[in-house]
Amino acid sequence: MTSGTDARRLPLPEFIVLLAMMFAMTAFSIDAMLPAMPEIAADLSPEAPNRTQLIITSFVFGMGLGTFLTGPLSDALGRRRVIVGGAVLYCIGAALAWVAPSLWLVLAARVLQGLGVAGPRVAAMALVRDLYSGRQMARIVSITMMVFVLVPAVAPLIGSWIIAGFGWRGIFPAFIAFALLSTGWFWLRQAETLPVRARRPLRFATLAAAVREILTHRLVVMVILVMTLAFACLFATLSSTQQVFDRHFGLAESFPRWFAVIALLSGFASVLNARLVVRLGMRAMATGTFAAQTVNSAVMVLLFGAGLVPEGAAFWVYFYWTVTVFFMAGLTIGNLNALALEPMGHIAGTAASVVTALATVLSVLVAAPIGLAFDGTPLPLMIGVFVCSALAVPLMLALPRRET
Repeated sequence: MTSGTDARRLPLPEFIVLLAMMFAMTAFSIDAMLPAMPEIAADLSPEAPNRTQLIITSFVFGMGLGTFLTGPLSDALGRRRVIVGGAVLYCIGAALAWVAPSLWLVLAARVLQGLGVAGPRVAAMALVRDLYSGRQMARIVSITMMVFVLVPAVAPLIGSWIIAGFGWRGIFPAFIAFALLSTGWFWLRQAETLPVRARRPLRFATLAAAVREILTHRLVVMVILVMTLAFACLFATLSSTQQVFDRHFGLAESFPRWFAVIALLSGFASVLNARLVVRLGMRAMATGTFAAQTVNSAVMVLLFGAGLVPEGAAFWVYFYWTVTVFFMAGLTIGNLNALALEPMGHIAGTAASVVTALATVLSVLVAAPIGLAFDGTPLPLMIGVFVCSALAVPLMLALPRRET
């Protein structure tokens, strides 16, 4: 006789692919837009092309806002309702962006898309916790992440193919099709994993008390600030990289292939982190990585600012630096998440939502101005990453060892 949990489990290979598709909605929605930015600028913002970078940060902003409530909602309503409801909201946002006549309406629709994608993004991870625990859960998440890392590598290439055939607006029906495919498969095959008796009513007072506890814990607040800086580096680079390839290096057509190489090289960061974090610890890994990036970006700012990079080497130097920024994200964000949740075990689900949401929303307030400062060269982006990394180092060194 099988247990209730066993009855809710799909065959493991199918479950892993389905889970990877749930997570892939986020990366696909960000990275597939990158090749579209020049056409969007020409159509909707020819007088201020830098504003098209907000296509990325508006989505991230909506995703951050959605993350605040998605975890508690999935605990109250069940995983399936939140995943499917979020996917429906995501599709509505994509449909509105598809027909929006102005850039500002596209940006508003992208915020709605981001709000929706938080459902599959957060509730899918909770679903894994419902079915598996310990090493088996870690194994499943690790395999899923290995599949997931391929999405940023191929998404810009897929986006470029769609643009070539249907124009930049054709990307939004592709988002809808992908969401319907993955969510429809999920709805037909995956049973609810959170029994009604295990659900927790969504009470504002309880949620407010948890948020108050999180925001009065010095260690957690400091880690949120560091995560904000790490996310800002990542999202600013995502927003500006296509324009740097296009307007500074004249490589717009080959950008999707170069970005694929960057994504694949950066994917090794999670493998390296898994090997080193047990030996060195989360604090040391994050602090050392930020310190290395501070020095690295300072050198880049000096070289590009003073015009010391030979013309033939400039692209390769920038390519190397971009890989290091994405590599930094792989060596820090997971460790920072774990550090923030260490003292919050009794409210881990709510804490995970609040920490990630706050860091994501705040990072947009930093990343957007960095992106908008783009002047046709990589210098403003490099300065932004240098400043964020430099600020992160003293914050990491000042982290208390225990709550104060």
